[in-house]
Amino acid sequence: MSSASPSDTSPSDTSAPAPASRWRRLQAATDAVHRALDARIMMGDPFRDRDRYARFLAMQLQIFRDVDVLYADPALIAVFPDLRERRRLHLAEQDAHDLGLDAAPLAAPALAAPVDAPTGMGWLYVIEGADLGSPFLLQETIKIGIDEAFGARHMRGHPQGRGLHWRHFTEALDAVTLSEAEEARVVAGAEAAFARVNRLFEAAGLADPPPRG
Repeated sequence: MSSASPSDTSPSDTSAPAPASRWRRLQAATDAVHRALDARIMMGDPFRDRDRYARFLAMQLQIFRDVDVLYADPALIAVFPDLRERRRLHLAEQDAHDLGLDAAPLAAPALAAPVDAPTGMGWLYVIEGADLGSPFLLQETIKIGIDEAFGARHMRGHPQGRGLHWRHFTEALDAVTLSEAEEARVVAGAEAAFARVNRLFEAAGLADPPPRG
């Protein structure tokens, strides 16, 4: 998407402002459910102790299993050339091993090949966006002896920095041409991902806050 330079405009220019980028539209469409989910997770106090964190990790492990099929999808790799390196299931599995966690799945994977590409884009938007909040979560895990080298590898930042890594993702997401129906499926995919995390949160036993003692 290009924008006019100062020399391209004049006081009589009445052109409409450029529409919001695709990822900004996705952000707006899912803002309420995203905020509600974040609040619910923090109410579950997943970083209170290692037992609570292990439940949180089980949820993370399952969501990475859900989306793992996306990282080998040719249509999605064509949109996101660095997609394979964004895969984090193996890191979450190492985290589970660190904590001696029973890595049995909470549920069957939510996605299976072949995945509709626009739907997959919506799921990836949620997974990639979640990484931006990891520094805040790591501040909490460190208090219980868990960090990027032990138990929280899946929250590890990219060497180029989280912000730049996210920008590369959103630029690729914005650049692809989609029909109106495909645009709707991207939003539906993101909404389905947030709904899935809500269900996994409950399956992990985090829905009820722990008693305070």
